[in-house]
Amino acid sequence: MLEGIIRESIGKRGTKALRRDGYLIANIYGKGLENINAAFKANDFIRTVRNKDTLAFPIKVGGKEMNVVAQAYESHAVTGNLLHVDLMVAQPGVVTKYYVPVVPVGSPVGLKNKGMLYVAKKRVPVKAAIENVPNALEINVAPLDLGDSVLIRDLDAIENVKFTDSDRVSVLSIIKAK
Repeated sequence: MLEGIIRESIGKRGTKALRRDGYLIANIYGKGLENINAAFKANDFIRTVRNKDTLAFPIKVGGKEMNVVAQAYESHAVTGNLLHVDLMVAQPGVVTKYYVPVVPVGSPVGLKNKGMLYVAKKRVPVKAAIENVPNALEINVAPLDLGDSVLIRDLDAIENVKFTDSDRVSVLSIIKAK
């Protein structure tokens, strides 16, 4: 379980001091809950997020244990280091917006025809309760040829889950390599 601390100082000076000590700044929020300004050891956070099995993962901050979902990241423009993360508390039964990762499965036919797989949406926004949200959207790309694409409307419908993007938005496609 990932353990963090509650930040007393939320100003620029306190934030810089925490980052210098190897902490990642985080805001934890949820519907009907008070916001928590927290900080996690950056390496521990990255390790936890990479090795998680589900969309939501457990954390412990200030003696409270909760399941959270990473909603947004902010990274440094030059170094690429993670600076800030927004974590939303995954409350059972509460319908809210989540971002589900897209996982292409298979090798497209279009790769042999000098094409390449372009993933336009790495994470698809959905509206549902956390218990209904899938951990990933696996899309079979094996039959796709050059110029083919998968739109939101082509994705399999999931019970009690609503895609919030327009049905004509492209998720992934096979484009011509230059």
